[in-house]
Amino acid sequence: MRVITGSARGRRLKELEGMETRPTTDRVKEGMFSALQFDIEGRKVLDLFAGTGQLGIECLSRGAASAVFVDRRKDAVALIKENLKTTELSHKAKVVSGDSMEYLKGVREKFDIIFLDPPYAEELLESAIAHIARFDILAPHGIMAAEHPVGKDLPALAPPYRVQRTYRYGKIALTLYRRDANETNEE
Repeated sequence: MRVITGSARGRRLKELEGMETRPTTDRVKEGMFSALQFDIEGRKVLDLFAGTGQLGIECLSRGAASAVFVDRRKDAVALIKENLKTTELSHKAKVVSGDSMEYLKGVREKFDIIFLDPPYAEELLESAIAHIARFDILAPHGIMAAEHPVGKDLPALAPPYRVQRTYRYGKIALTLYRRDANETNEE
């Protein structure tokens, strides 16, 4: 697993042992960043369920202003910090050890890009999408990228949120949500 491009291009990232973490495949990652390439520079990124931190690190390498990485596993948090050190991007990052859903309930800042790649066996993706919309933490014109198995239907959200597009990569799908500007999300 390597950083594709940017200041940390080609740097090898360490992976977690075992089957509990499922890193984004190179094919999905390349497709994702092809779709996002013009939306990264200078942006604030949230890598929820961060695992190895590879998605947020890729954004930092490509010029994102900052990234927050959240994971509940202590070994994942330690690995993210190690990968940030390897890529020399620690100064632009904050690593949070804790439950992703609790983090969403307490966060008071908005993000331009949010990555969602929770464990598939747990029903966390739908909850995370709903929490992000409810607490309105995606900045105007922001993008939420949700990785999920093909065939899994993700929820439609009320304006200002909308599904922009779903991409397919074999058994994996990537759904991009956008937040339009000039509207607020009211309950």
